[in-house]
Amino acid sequence: MQTVVYTDGGCEPNPGPGGWGVVITATEGNQEFYGGELSTTNNRMELTAAIRALERFPEGASIEIRCDSQYVIKSVTEWLPGWKARGWRNTQGVVKNVDLMQRLDELANRRNVIWTWVRGHAGDPLNERADCLAGRGRQEAAGLSRQDALIQS
Repeated sequence: MQTVVYTDGGCEPNPGPGGWGVVITATEGNQEFYGGELSTTNNRMELTAAIRALERFPEGASIEIRCDSQYVIKSVTEWLPGWKARGWRNTQGVVKNVDLMQRLDELANRRNVIWTWVRGHAGDPLNERADCLAGRGRQEAAGLSRQDALIQS
């Protein structure tokens, strides 16, 4: 059986404090984890979520990653081969977030990963949970209490 993983990341404002969240589904129960950074971008948090998820699995594992970020999905399924062939460059110069792109590529190449885009905020409970975890990571990175976060919303 293939493991399904939901990832999400974001910032508020962008750039600014950011968080990422991961939900791993398993027959024995779901696993959840999250984190954040004080100064980052949405795209870096989306990539970080996918990286942190893949790091949890041994080489050769079969995983489906469901992600609501077109940036992540298109990066790994369309753009990476060209970037690598051009020395991690695109028409504007060095690929943005190249450090994370290279790490994601390294991890994905050692696992059997299916990348699936899911529409964000469309009612998928596990995507919504990953989004909630990313929000928690952002709040903790920014040093906000739950009350502070509610007031800012």
